[in-house]
Amino acid sequence: MIVIGAGPAGYAAAMRSIDFKKRVALIEKNKLGGAGIHNGALWSKTLWEISTAASMLRARGSGLNGHDLNFQMKQVNEEVNTALRGRVNQLKDHMDQINTVLDDDLFEYIEGSAKVVSKNSVVVECKGSSKELETDYIILATGSRPRKLPQLPIDEEIVMTSDGLSSMNKFPESIVILGAGVIGCEFATIFSGFGKTKVHLIDKGDRILPFEDEDVVEVVEKSLEKRGVLIHRNSRLTDMKVIAGNVQYNLEYSNGTTEVFDVERALISVGRVPNYENLIDESLCLEVNKRGIVDELTQTSVSNIYAVGDITADISLVNVGELEGRYAVERIFGEPSRSLIYENISTIMFLAPEVSGVGMNELQAQAAGLDYRVASLDYSCIPRAVAMRNTEGFIKIMISEDDNKILGMRVVGQHSSSAIQAIALLISDGRGVEELAELIHPHPSIIEGIQECCRMLLNKSIMKPRVLSGAMYCRAYRNGIYTEMVN
Repeated sequence: MIVIGAGPAGYAAAMRSIDFKKRVALIEKNKLGGAGIHNGALWSKTLWEISTAASMLRARGSGLNGHDLNFQMKQVNEEVNTALRGRVNQLKDHMDQINTVLDDDLFEYIEGSAKVVSKNSVVVECKGSSKELETDYIILATGSRPRKLPQLPIDEEIVMTSDGLSSMNKFPESIVILGAGVIGCEFATIFSGFGKTKVHLIDKGDRILPFEDEDVVEVVEKSLEKRGVLIHRNSRLTDMKVIAGNVQYNLEYSNGTTEVFDVERALISVGRVPNYENLIDESLCLEVNKRGIVDELTQTSVSNIYAVGDITADISLVNVGELEGRYAVERIFGEPSRSLIYENISTIMFLAPEVSGVGMNELQAQAAGLDYRVASLDYSCIPRAVAMRNTEGFIKIMISEDDNKILGMRVVGQHSSSAIQAIALLISDGRGVEELAELIHPHPSIIEGIQECCRMLLNKSIMKPRVLSGAMYCRAYRNGIYTEMVN
């Protein structure tokens, strides 16, 4: 096996190959760990964690006798880089010792640029020399990079993608973020959390995160605006230029009006594109479209070549890439114990508050023409949230109308991801909410709110939604109409 790309998907594929006692070469031309560590998930989430702590200290500093807080980007970057180095060193140590500890000689890590030149051969360029490797199977896991818009003056210093943010040595006084999707909103949360940067967020629609339910978006928008974020709704960027080291950008709104703004920096967050340039010889005729390499459950149009992670058109998440990498190897050398499915994938949006989800949301259920029941419980009804002094958020669970099977869940608030995986397992197994309703949950914990939602759906909740109608509800959605449930 040859695996090209040592990010999360490629690393997982290489290690799964060793489980099958196969010789494997893992090739990486840039940094071990890929974007999943260096300018993607681990990097940005470490920033988010520090920003969240900073925001808490700013909000409660006087009560904790903390004053004159002055966060510095240099120190923040040092803390982030310490985390990244720790993870990279762990992966290196793991690779260095794996052949010795497992008493075999199956694994090889190669630093260099790889190109697939035939079905069974890969040429690796490294430090001015090249070598050709023969193999039975190839897995492509070269990841993705931020999308750049050619009409914008992106220099990764003043006008940046996420790749340029890690080189910033001070907090800008102001920054505009183009793109109000998950990543754009995440960086709006990070910068606003430190309280040193005025954030502008350009949103072409009437609300951010257009793929999420309105009640989820409402909480996030209010939180961002409370932090001072200026959301440009229903706006279109018509021009951006760098003038005297700062950014000037022009907006046109849906009502026809225009406006000009000046900020110190700009962040372009309009998605990612797959890395497959110069990767595959044209003679192979491997099928590719504008979204990435075309695959059928990880197998490409060339039978012994597989593709996993961001290089494909599937969901671009670290956990999905790892799942695909392992699944591809199991398809090649064994028999997967279960099919590769995406319906029960758990996600977290690192916002303020954080948002976690699994399965369908209401928008998706309604688009599919489903009838369902939904229960929602405000964080103010959950003792753990009260103890944390942070009751911003809610839990919402949706089940099918006919058989009580769980369709999806959304949790908005602190510790939102703490019980997502239990719901994911129930969705995967096609099961309902009865077991969760009676399971003894730890107290106090956020997941007790999930239990109370399940009880509401079964008409046996402790807190009654008709009494606390401002903090909880249980309703049915049938034929496009909501009906309050008796509870």
